[in-house]
Order: sequence, then C-alpha cells, then structure tokens
Amino acid sequence: MARGWESKAVEAQQQDAGDQSAKGPNLTPEAAALSRQRETLRLARENVLKQLEAAEGERHRKLLQDSLAALEAKLARLEP
Repeated sequence: MARGWESKAVEAQQQDAGDQSAKGPNLTPEAAALSRQRETLRLARENVLKQLEAAEGERHRKLLQDSLAALEAKLARLEP
C-alpha cells in the first residue's frame, strides 16, 4: 500500500511541475534568446567571482578582474 501512495505522490509532483512550466510566460524567440544569454552571463560571472576568491597570483587575479568587468559590461548592456 505504501508503494501505491508513493507512486501517486510522484505522479502528483510530475503533474505540478508540468503545470508550472506550462504557466510560464510565453516569450518570443528573441526574448527567450536574450533571457538565455543573460543567464549564461550571470553564471559565467558567478564562476569568475569564485575563481577570483581562490586566485593567488597577481597576474591571474588581474585577468579574472578584467574578465569580470567585461561580463558586467555585457550584462549591463542586456538589462532592460
């Protein structure tokens, strides 16, 4: 009996997840591409920040700081 309950719970979770994704905003292809590009840049920025925290060499830190500045500039251009 517990197994049946678990499968129904999983089925309900899958249904809820499907409902939530269907309720998402309908984006134009251009808006979707822009959203993906923003998310990619945001993730790249987070990655550079983590690397910057661990960086020890001055030249490496400078490279990461330059990369961070470039990513932030690109993000600023994409913001509405």
